[in-house]
This record gives sequence, C-alpha cells and structure tokens, in this order.
Amino acid sequence: MGYHTLDEYLQGKKLYGDDFSPEEIEQWFKDEEEAYANLGAKDRPQNYYGAHALNHAHSFRYLPPRRFPSVLSLGGATGEELRPLLSRVEKITILEPSQAFPVKAIAGVPVEYVKPRSSGIMPFRDESFDLATCFGCLHHVPNVSTVVRELFRCLRSSGIALIREPIVSMGDWRRERAGLTKRERGLPLPIFRAIVRSAGFTIVKETRCVFPLISRLRFIFRGPIYNSAAAVYADDILSRLFAWNDRYHCVNPFQKLKPTAAAFVLQKPEKADPVEQR
Repeated sequence: MGYHTLDEYLQGKKLYGDDFSPEEIEQWFKDEEEAYANLGAKDRPQNYYGAHALNHAHSFRYLPPRRFPSVLSLGGATGEELRPLLSRVEKITILEPSQAFPVKAIAGVPVEYVKPRSSGIMPFRDESFDLATCFGCLHHVPNVSTVVRELFRCLRSSGIALIREPIVSMGDWRRERAGLTKRERGLPLPIFRAIVRSAGFTIVKETRCVFPLISRLRFIFRGPIYNSAAAVYADDILSRLFAWNDRYHCVNPFQKLKPTAAAFVLQKPEKADPVEQR
C-alpha cells in the first residue's frame, strides 16, 4: 500500500498507487492489462463510442482551429474517441495494453498500436505528438505522476492534452466492485491538478462533469447517454450546482450527489525564442 495509511488514500490526501515500488507497479499492470477489455469492451462493435457529446462539450470545442498531424491516444482501445477529429489528423498512435483492439485505420487515418511499459516511460522521442487524448485511462494506472510527465515530454511545443478522469474513489478498491476492474480508482482533484502543473502543463480549462443521476435517464435518450447534447447540458448544470460537494470517498447517498469526473484541457507552453547573442 505504499508508504501511507489507508485513511490518507481514502480521504484523498494521497494518490493510491503513485508511491508504489517497481514490483507493486508491475503487478498492478498485469492485473489491469486486459481487465477493461474483459469487462465487455472487446465485445462491442468497433465503431461504438459512448461519449462523443461529452468530449465535444468539455474537450474538443476548446481546440484551436488547426491540424494535428500526429495524435497520441492513451488507453484509446479502438480509437473511436478521435472520430470527430479525423479530418484534422494524419496519424493516430494508441498506447494500449490490451491485445483485444486490432484496428489498422479509422476512416482512412492510419492507426499504430504501441504497448505501454509498466514503468510509465513512453517509448517515443521527445516532442513526437501535436495532440494527446486520455479519456478514462489514468485511473487504471498506478504511477500517474510518471505518465503525466512522460505525456508532457512527448508533446511538441504548444501541444495539447485532453484528459477526463474520475475524481472520486470509485468505492473501496480493497474489495471486488461490480462493473469495475480490480485496480481502478479515481484521482483526487487537488492532487491531479498538482501533478499536471508539476509536469509543466498550463491548465487551459477545467470542468467537472458526469453527475451520477444522469445515467439513470437512459430511457429518455436513444443510445449512449453521453452522446446526447441535451444529456450533457443537463449533466453540466447539475455538476455546477453540486461542485461544492467535493468529498473523495463517498459513504452515503448524499455524498454521492456530485460530479464524479473532471475534464482538463492542458497545454505545453511554447518554447521561448533563444536570446540573440550580441
């Protein structure tokens, strides 16, 4: 359990897993390698994706109107999260542990799969990508600080990272939880803010989202609820109203009335021009 008490982790004072030893990280990696795919993700149609409207509202609409030739997707499975951007993309690289998502192209845009290392060190050169997306990946990773630093390193100057992650504990991870993998846990929001700033990122936009009651309105909307702009609008209102309810580990129904995720638009600062020698 690292070097801290369980209470510190559950209270959101420390990020569980981020202080693990290499051996503990390796075991975590093995536990999660195929866990998400085995929950049913690998059985979905290749073009399935359930959060296009959510991504547009909190991520894609803040992108500058330019091309992103080389895009990195962390834990992107089939890469469908990037479909709205394909007209602006030349190549997609998906850093994905599972072997269950063999996609060679999306609408003609070539896709390359790369398997991550348990250490969190990415097998890419400095400044390899113009844009990175990470929608629900980091909470499956133990060494979040290392991965975020690597993400910063691999982005080009002025590159952008779009991240959306749960910011609640997701229950007591010591016990089996229905519909969740063995290791996943949310990221305490103050800690995650500190991680991205320490890595060097500028926070362009931060939005809280994914209010739990919205998922119960599936009977109103056709298809995945976060593909509906109306559902995302309602989610945004409720998330703003209850943003004050910021407890990390919730133990009663009232504490669960809160936005459970946060979306970030991050930018790597542009390199300063070297001072002309005189």
